[in-house]
Formats: sequence, C-alpha cells, structure tokens
Amino acid sequence: MSVRPPSKDPTTPPIPRKKVTIQALQTLRHSKTPISMLTAYDYPSSLACSSSTLTDITLVGDSLAQVCLGYASTTQLTLSEMIHHARAVARGNTHPFLVADMPFGSYHTSIHDAVANAVRLVQEGRVEGVKLEGGREIVDVVQRLTNVGIPVMAHVGLLPQRHSAMSGYKVQGRSVEGAKKVVEDALALQKAGAFAIVVEAVPQELGQYVTNRLKIPTIGIGAGPHTSGQVLVYDDIMGTWSGHKAKFVRRFANLKEVRDQAVQGFGEAVREGQFPDSEAESYSMDKNEWDRFMENEITEGERN
Repeated sequence: MSVRPPSKDPTTPPIPRKKVTIQALQTLRHSKTPISMLTAYDYPSSLACSSSTLTDITLVGDSLAQVCLGYASTTQLTLSEMIHHARAVARGNTHPFLVADMPFGSYHTSIHDAVANAVRLVQEGRVEGVKLEGGREIVDVVQRLTNVGIPVMAHVGLLPQRHSAMSGYKVQGRSVEGAKKVVEDALALQKAGAFAIVVEAVPQELGQYVTNRLKIPTIGIGAGPHTSGQVLVYDDIMGTWSGHKAKFVRRFANLKEVRDQAVQGFGEAVREGQFPDSEAESYSMDKNEWDRFMENEITEGERN
C-alpha cells in the first residue's frame, strides 16, 4: 500500500465549474434544469461525486448507517459518526453544495440541542447545510436553524428515520388525507426557511403537484420525473449494495461484480503462486551486496 499523498495529474484540468450555491440551485429550478444530487460517505465517494460537473449537491446521507457501517437502520447512527464521515466527504468535495443528514435524535429533544448539533456538523463536519426529516412538527427547528444562518434542506413523504412508526418503508400520500399532509408539510417547511425539500416515495402526480406549489427546489427520490431534481444513494447507482432494491432505484453500474471478481482473482493468484511476480512486482538487492550479507551471516553463524 502506498502511503504517499495522491499526486496531481498535470494533464487533468480541474473541474470547470464554479461552487454551487443556494442561489445557483434556485437558478437551475427557474430554468427547469434538473438538479442532480448524490450521496457520499467518505473521501473516495466524495471524489467520485465531484468528478462530474453535472453533480449539483453532495449529500452525506444517514444511509451510511447501512451501506458503510452495517447497521440495521439509520436510527442507529450517532452524531459523532456522522461528523466523522462528513469531514471525510468535505475533504474530497469540490463544486457540489455539501449537505449532511442530521441523525435521528439529534434535533428532536429541544431547539437548543438541534442548533448545537447542527453547528457541530457545520464546524466539525465542514458541511454547508443540514437535512432534517419531518413535517410541520419540526417547523420551529427549521426556522431557528435558518435564523442563525444554517441552510436547511427539508425531507417529506417517506421518512426512513421513522420507518418503525410508519410500519415499514411504504409509499406515502396515496390517500387524499396522506397527499394533503405531504403538501401542507412542504408548504410549512418552505415558509420556515428551508432552501429545498427532498420528496421521497410518493405518487408521481403528488411529486409534480408539490413541485408546482413550492417556490424552492424539490429533490425527488421515488417521487416521479417532475420534481426539480433527483437523488439516489451512491451504492445503489454503483450496484454495490446487495440489499433490497427499491422500485425507484436504477443501477448505472455493476461494480459489485467487478469488485468480487477482483477479490477472487487476487486469492487465486496468491494460492497458485502467481502473485507477486519476481520481476515486475518484487524488489531486488544488488548481487554484490547480497553476497556480502550472506558471507556476514555465515561468519556470524560460525561464531555462535
């Protein structure tokens, strides 16, 4: 393993895009240019998100609980763990606007605690905004955070942090009452100061209606093609997540197969004595130096 820092390739120019801001996201919405948001959980995945000028937002999603840490749900993720991963993502992030999920329990006990925890994510995690799941019940928290200068991305519809209370990961807003709740929550969160809203797992008609009612960008995930933008989990688009595949997920690569083939190939090469190659992958000592070393060893052995 090389412990040297990565070298900058002079033949590869920097990504030719200015830093994405909240105003830039609003401009994309007004021009009806779809917004692209991807999750990242560490330095390598952050570099991957930043490798394309088409990535507008990088989200340090609390889905890192499952895809990176092996937890059963996002509710087991701690604030300290989120800060640790956010800091790593921040080191690799370039032009995308950087947002992090506030973990379950970090904004529910009091407004004071919510502000303190959000400040930690900004100062220690180096993010530019935070995302909160919930509806009208978190309006006061959203308003307070925006008042102190912390940009808030809201999240309505299916709320993964409340999957137990919702009896699983189910589509929301399919009834008149459910659809009305999604709309009213979104409008209330907009009024409280949210700069954008994730709309998850709702009928596409409702996703489009909410988008048309709001004056801020909507980022859909399982909300149809008519929201202001789309977000997916990094491991889903790469095909490295072997868990349940939601209907709204499209795998744009199959890196799991490539990864597993590489691991198998390495094991086979080692077992068969084909790795490392004695010439191409091994170091050698000058023959005269080696002969001197062996003479010294023989002499020392005779003395002992």
